Amino acid sequence: MKNLRNILSASAMLLALSTQAQVGQPYIHDPSTLAECDGKYYTFGTGSGGLITEDGWSWKSGAVRPGGGAAPDVLKIGDRYLVIYGATGGGLGGGHNGRILTMWNETLDPNSPKFKYTDAIEVAASDGLEDNDAIDPGLLLDPTTGRLWASYGTYFGNIRLIELDPKTGKRVEGNEPLDIAIDCEATDLIYRDGWYYLLGTHGTCCDGVNSTYNIVVGRSRKVTGPYIDNVGRDMFHGGGKMVIAAGDRVCGPGHFGRTVIDEGVEIMSCHYEADFEQGGRSVLGIRPLLWKNGWPVAGDRFKEGTYEIESERRGYALELAVDFVRMKQERQAWFRLEPNTPIKPVPNQTLEEVIDTWPKGDIPARIGDYMFRPHQRWTITAVPEAGGYLSNPYFKIVIEGTNRALAATDKTEVTTVPEFTGADEQLWRIEQLTDGTFRIMPKVIPGRKGINTKFVLYSAGDSTPTLAEYDFNSDNSKWNFRNH
Repeated sequence: MKNLRNILSASAMLLALSTQAQVGQPYIHDPSTLAECDGKYYTFGTGSGGLITEDGWSWKSGAVRPGGGAAPDVLKIGDRYLVIYGATGGGLGGGHNGRILTMWNETLDPNSPKFKYTDAIEVAASDGLEDNDAIDPGLLLDPTTGRLWASYGTYFGNIRLIELDPKTGKRVEGNEPLDIAIDCEATDLIYRDGWYYLLGTHGTCCDGVNSTYNIVVGRSRKVTGPYIDNVGRDMFHGGGKMVIAAGDRVCGPGHFGRTVIDEGVEIMSCHYEADFEQGGRSVLGIRPLLWKNGWPVAGDRFKEGTYEIESERRGYALELAVDFVRMKQERQAWFRLEPNTPIKPVPNQTLEEVIDTWPKGDIPARIGDYMFRPHQRWTITAVPEAGGYLSNPYFKIVIEGTNRALAATDKTEVTTVPEFTGADEQLWRIEQLTDGTFRIMPKVIPGRKGINTKFVLYSAGDSTPTLAEYDFNSDNSKWNFRNH
């Protein structure tokens, strides 16, 4: 949390704003990394409360965290949740004499009989004069060693690293803080593929639409640093590669958190200092997290529009299994053209020219060469009343200009039905993967219980789409959306 005295083509992108932010009451500042507990997700913010979601898309207030203060983080260790937060500091009350505290709980559900926080323990402090402000902590449980680390600090001095005991939440006896960065705040540490990453929030906060917050990163082979950016700058000397900045009418992203949903499916959480569409309020933000050349970068939440749905396997397009209708074209040999022969553009084939050749009932889907044809163009629209998942609502996928909808079958196949009815098997989850491609999942498989989290649209052959278990290591599971 920044010192308060330093006061954030029409057819292809239809209604994009409706998919830009979490819905419900996603109002929060300085959110913790998302934590899952008994099928719900929680995040805590500055103050004593936080947000809860049952589906990952619609958020409401109701999370409980005593102690007040600012910028908490939460981490599940074993069967307990460790919460860390800053008490005062950050210029609150006019000073930088902050304290970092930890406490435990067996559950994050305030309605559970097991819900009870332990007494808070101080693990770090600042006296208001030294080159550090003890606020904005972030946690990392090192998956390679089992050691627990916390980073903290603001622009008022250095970002510091301390080691905690993962069993007690106390500071490891004799551990001295290590200065690892400057010129940022609200840091978080993550580990991936042999690298430790330090994510820091740069810029100014707490000024609504005038806030310049953005998130930068450096990496190191050691948790203690040095953390170097993509052009060799040390974060202790102001370096940092951009992860996310303003865009899509939200500005001031800060307080990074990483959540791994599945292999190759990751999201990042943050707050936006101001959402222009929600009166400039500070809101929770969730974006796909991509990895490019070993660096994290925010992906783009999927937007409504009309697209070719292209298989990563071969580059062919998802289409209706209907007869190919040839287009008429006035053709002339190039070597016989007169110099001043007028050029006549060839219009695209229209739906009206071919729809009467299509069967009236269900039409199977297949994959083929993309030719700009009506049976290959899909309009994808959010269905907000159907709920959602972390990063997006569910979508309907229909042939452009019609209500013919892509649907899952009880035989784990895909077909198209003449009319979209809102049935769960006609709703689709679209998630960007860490390599930038997408997976497309039906909400349910007819005849099977519960929400589908396993089967995806799958290219079983160059021309054969089906539903099969997701495999990030296979291009059969991956798709792209092209705006032609």
